[in-house]
Amino acid sequence: MASDHQPCLRRRLFNALMIPWVDKTIAVLAVAPFAYELVRIAMVGEMNIPRASTAIQFLLVIGTMIFRTAPVRITPNPWYWLLAFFASYWGLFTVAFAQKGVALTPSVVTNSISIISLAIAVYARLSLGRNIGLVPAKRAIVTGGAYRFVRHPIYTGLFLSYFSFALRMYSPWNLTLVLIVIGMFVVKSFIEEGFLREDSEYADYLRRVRWRWFPGLA
Repeated sequence: MASDHQPCLRRRLFNALMIPWVDKTIAVLAVAPFAYELVRIAMVGEMNIPRASTAIQFLLVIGTMIFRTAPVRITPNPWYWLLAFFASYWGLFTVAFAQKGVALTPSVVTNSISIISLAIAVYARLSLGRNIGLVPAKRAIVTGGAYRFVRHPIYTGLFLSYFSFALRMYSPWNLTLVLIVIGMFVVKSFIEEGFLREDSEYADYLRRVRWRWFPGLA
C-alpha cells in the first residue's frame, strides 16, 4: 500500500509544479542569486565590457525567467534537477572564487569575444522568449530565431563567455572551474534533448538542425 502511495504522491508533486503560480514562485526564487550578483556588480562601480556583458545577461535571465510560461511536462528525475542546479549556479561560484589569474591575450580579444557572446545570448534568449527553464521541461517548442542554426544557442553564448573569462584571467584553478561548468552544460544538452525527443515536433527539429552549439563544428 505504501509503495503505491509514494508514486502517487510524487506524481501529484510534479503536477503541482506545472501550476502557473507555483512555477512563477519557483522562477522568482531561482533568479534571486542572479539578482544579488547583479546588485553586487552595480555596487562595485567600475564597469568594463566583461562586467557589462555579465550584467546584461543576468538581467535577461531574471526577466525571461520571471515572465516564463508554465511547463506542460517536467522531468521527475532528481539527478537532472541536481545537474540543472549546479550548472545554473556554477558561474556564480566561479565569479566568487576565481583567482586573479593572468591575461593570455590582449584585452581587445577578450572584449571582442565577450561582445560576441553577449550578442548570441541576447538573440538566443529573445528567440526562446517565455519558454525558458533551468530543468528539462516542455513548454513551447521553439525552432525559429537562433534555434534555426543550433539546438542550444544560449549555451553557445555561455561557452564563449567562459572562454573569454579563461583567456582574461587564466590560472589552472580558473580553467578547472570553466571546464567543469562547460562539461555540465554539455551533459545537460544531451539530457534535455533526450527528454524533449518524446515530442514528435522536437524529434523532427532534431533531424532538421544538426548542430548543438556551433554550426559546422559541434
